[in-house]
This record gives sequence, C-alpha cells and structure tokens, in this order.
Amino acid sequence: MKSVNRVTLLGHLVADPEIKITKTGKKVSNFALATNNEWFDHNGELQSSVDFHRIVAWEKLADITSTYLKKGQPVLLEGRLTHRSYEGKDKLRHYITEVVVSNLHLLSWRQDRNSIEAKELAASAS
Repeated sequence: MKSVNRVTLLGHLVADPEIKITKTGKKVSNFALATNNEWFDHNGELQSSVDFHRIVAWEKLADITSTYLKKGQPVLLEGRLTHRSYEGKDKLRHYITEVVVSNLHLLSWRQDRNSIEAKELAASAS
C-alpha cells in the first residue's frame, strides 16, 4: 500500500532563517512559520488562533531562504512532515516535529492582502 506524507503551508516567517553547516558540510536552514486560523464560534463571533511550524530547508533551498526570506515575509511551501528526538543539556529526551521543504514559493503582498492571499491559494490548489 502506498502512503503520502505531504504538507502545504502558507504563512509568515516568525524570524529570519538561521543558516548552519553540518559536520558533513551540508547547508541547512531553520526557521519558524506562523499560520493563522479563523472561525466563527457558536455565538457567531469571529475567533482566531496562530499555529507555529518548525521548517527545515537543505542545500540549494537553504541558500534561497538565506538570501531571500526575512522576518514577516509571506511564503508558500511544500514538504514532508518529520519527527525526531534528541537529548538536551538537561539530560531529558526532547521531541520535535518539523516540515522538510521540497518546494518554496516566495510571495509579496500588495494593497489588498486578503484578495492576494485568496489568489495564491487558488493557484496552488489546481
């Protein structure tokens, strides 16, 4: 049986990407992406929340993120969900869920942010 592990996110960078070189010489970029959710509650009032996602880009995509992405910039990305763990300085096991980027679309907002966002979402769905 085949399976699918695909994530598509449209959001804003929380901070500038952090670039590192691994012990094996590979370039890696780490950054956080914020996505907004809006819904109407049972009283008909608009509610909202923000989710934060850990993002990882390797090699060529890491170069692109370090050159073109800045805090607050909107970005549309595709990738796969990964989970890993590590032992922290506190000697406890920590668990992390990340999105490893495979495709990146740089965006820019114009005057009417909501209509541009809707156009970008429609274009990525087809």
